[in-house]
Amino acid sequence: MLKKEYIIKKLGKLFLHLLFWCLVLLFFTYFFGAESKNYSDTLSFSFFLMPITIATTYVSIYKLIPEYLITKRYLLFGLYSLYTLIISGYLIMVSIFFSFIYLAGFEYNAMNPVTKNMLFVAIATYLVVILVSAFKLLKSNLKHSEKAKNLETKILETQLKLKEQELNYLKMQIHPHFLFNTLNTMYGFALKKADETPEMILKLSNLLDYLLYQVDKPFVLLTTEINHIKDYIELEKMRFNNTLKINFNYSDTSETTKIAPMLLLPFIENSFKHGSLKNGALNINIDLNCNNENIYFKIENSYKKPQTISNGIGLENIKKRLDLVYKANYNLIINDNDGLFKVTLNLNNK
Repeated sequence: MLKKEYIIKKLGKLFLHLLFWCLVLLFFTYFFGAESKNYSDTLSFSFFLMPITIATTYVSIYKLIPEYLITKRYLLFGLYSLYTLIISGYLIMVSIFFSFIYLAGFEYNAMNPVTKNMLFVAIATYLVVILVSAFKLLKSNLKHSEKAKNLETKILETQLKLKEQELNYLKMQIHPHFLFNTLNTMYGFALKKADETPEMILKLSNLLDYLLYQVDKPFVLLTTEINHIKDYIELEKMRFNNTLKINFNYSDTSETTKIAPMLLLPFIENSFKHGSLKNGALNINIDLNCNNENIYFKIENSYKKPQTISNGIGLENIKKRLDLVYKANYNLIINDNDGLFKVTLNLNNK
């Protein structure tokens, strides 16, 4: 099947070449017969000139251009082009002698007026060569541009897949830690046979649903993220009992605003894990608000020992996720002074 298609393609190309050279023959016959009434001699002269034109053209488009000009071997291109010009010029002279000897019978006045002038004959020949060479160069440039575009597309697709794999890897690093902390809290309640255990299971079920079915989406509604933050906070309240003082303030949360899933929750989880009791309680304040273009998030917790980014749950991972998803459209500030660990995050959703 492939061989048949190859043969058909080659035959089609051969037919186009034959058609083109037939048109060139008609052009030569018309051009050289402009001031002559003997069209038989004009046609014979055109036939004699055709092999010279064909040979010069094919040397140009199949040898000089692809092997020397396109590969930027300009010195060799110029040298061999000069050789080709000299040889073709000599053959053009031969065609004029052919017209003089065989067609005019050594009678100069009987020659076709146009074929007497070597300049006209050379112009007609090299005009065809130049036009075909220009078409070859244009076709080659278009083909090169298409290849470059396809290569660029493949590179971008490969980079996108790598970014997606990296993003999924970062998410996977967050999930086990999150589940471990939550299950550990639930295990403690189960040992005590606390009445709050069923409610914890329900809230954990909601969070697992979020982790399993929502987190793989590129973006989720901000309201959805808020609901699962509230579930997580309720779970932590059960664990901390009276030793937790937390304020979660959110306002101006549009129903259409979206955010990358599990982007804010690790900051909150970090506050619970690395926060320290102050005056017998862990103090956490969370503020979240947004407008049409930006999301503003701030969280601060009490602490005693100096904290670094590497100590927090996935803070480095979250920074990488921000770079991947939001690129330069975010601003993350982390401070740890005056007994408070503060994280401020501004997201641009444009």
